[in-house]
Amino acid sequence: MRVYHRYLGFFLAGIMAVYSISGIILIFRETDFLKSEKSKVLTVAPNLDAVDLGKAIKIKELKVLSDTNNIVSFKQGTYNKVSGVAEFKVKELPFVVSKMTNFHKATTKQPLFYLNIFFGLSLFFFVISSFWMFMPQTSIFRKGLIFTVVGVVLALVLIFI
Repeated sequence: MRVYHRYLGFFLAGIMAVYSISGIILIFRETDFLKSEKSKVLTVAPNLDAVDLGKAIKIKELKVLSDTNNIVSFKQGTYNKVSGVAEFKVKELPFVVSKMTNFHKATTKQPLFYLNIFFGLSLFFFVISSFWMFMPQTSIFRKGLIFTVVGVVLALVLIFI
């Protein structure tokens, strides 16, 4: 068990580094941390209401500021109701960082989800195999069990707060 634990740990060290960094960055996803402003021009269907426009240009909770003479203004830009042209600004993560954060967002429609399943199962293997690192009758093992219980309780408390 120790050998499997060791070599799987070495194999997954790079994946764990990328996963942990991208996870920390995702904590700040609702802020502008590391994001830069980009201008976009998209042609969407004409005469969209605010909800449909927000979906079409992928801006959540789009709020219309004014709607005059076929031009809809919103915080990020404008939309021409006649031509369907939307000009707006978005804040995006740099390309590499954006790709890294996709680790956490992968769905079954993306091939990356297989890596997530493998990674999750590997982490679960680490949890189980760590109990084979020490003999059960040793004080280190008993202290390890106490730390495990404290970790589970802390995680549950943080989840339900």
